[in-house]
Amino acid sequence: MTLMPSRPTAALVLDDGRVFWGHGIGVEGVRVGEVCFNTSMTGYQEIMTDPSYAGQIVTFTFPHIGNVGANRDDIETSTSAALGLVVSADITEPSNWRAVQHFGAWLKSYNLVGITGIDTRALTRSIRDHGAPRGALCHAADGRLDIDALGDAARAWPGLEGMDLAKEVTCRQSYGWDQTGWRWGKGYGTLDQPKYRVVAVDYGAKRNILRMLATAGCQITVVPADASAAEIRRHEPDGIFLSNGPGDPAATGAYAVPVLQELIASNRPIFGICLGHQLLALALGGKTRKMDIGHRGANHPVKDLATGKVEITSQNHGFVVLSETLPANAAATHISLFDGSNEGLRLTDRPVFSVQYHPEASPGPQDSHYLFGRFIDLMKERRR
Repeated sequence: MTLMPSRPTAALVLDDGRVFWGHGIGVEGVRVGEVCFNTSMTGYQEIMTDPSYAGQIVTFTFPHIGNVGANRDDIETSTSAALGLVVSADITEPSNWRAVQHFGAWLKSYNLVGITGIDTRALTRSIRDHGAPRGALCHAADGRLDIDALGDAARAWPGLEGMDLAKEVTCRQSYGWDQTGWRWGKGYGTLDQPKYRVVAVDYGAKRNILRMLATAGCQITVVPADASAAEIRRHEPDGIFLSNGPGDPAATGAYAVPVLQELIASNRPIFGICLGHQLLALALGGKTRKMDIGHRGANHPVKDLATGKVEITSQNHGFVVLSETLPANAAATHISLFDGSNEGLRLTDRPVFSVQYHPEASPGPQDSHYLFGRFIDLMKERRR
């Protein structure tokens, strides 16, 4: 339990009874979910709008969150994905030429609850040593914080295992995407000369992944997570992309795996990222498991087993593919140099591959962009 500051207006209560007192930011209210941490020094807008964070309260280990303000470009979805955030220092006035809004005001516009003044080092060490806890985060401007009720809410929350959250964040109907990547002095562009047709299955897709595909010349049709194989094939795609997303892949796999098995059999090029990688592994007969703390940050080293090169990657996942459960025709292609866990696979007899990390992000900054080129090459080969 942390010391209570004078006139606290927020508290984070964990399922083991510990209480972290602080001051509220964002909207007032209560949010209950898994408490995780992210070690990134930048990209807080992208993190808070990344659909893969659905069901989670994000603790930032970097203390100066909000110091460069907020803008209209650095978002991954138009609505909030994460439940709330925990930061150490109070938000200062923004200091960046791209800022158009104070981060505190931005949090309110996205209906996000936050707390400042927390000893994030102590909380992060606890998560690292004991796993990600369930927690209840409350912001009450009048200081009325019912700690007992918050503790009960944290303990009653069921946890991410067995939870299908893709259905909560996926699109409700199919749509087209033609926005390309951001360029200095020009902003985002528009695809005007498409070369390949790609269907992107939206399990919680980040916008910048779609931009990377469009920049590579892909005319994209985004379909909901529960789209059938027949619906996907109806668009006559040159390739199929499986997006990132939140929750337990085994739960989402109940409806996604049969579809993916049909798509794999069609022999079309398939490229998966994050949850898409995990679902692909399940469709091949592999297994996944919940990690104690997961991988969340922008400095994760990953080794390409084919070339020996090391990529600095951006990651956000709490479940992992078990390499030893993959079939003989599925080769592990990448591993984490933090813990040796699986970070990628490819099929030896079909044009199918996937990675656990996020090649569309820019921590390297472009260490992993070659993966989009690999997808393009597979589609090009299929046309021959």
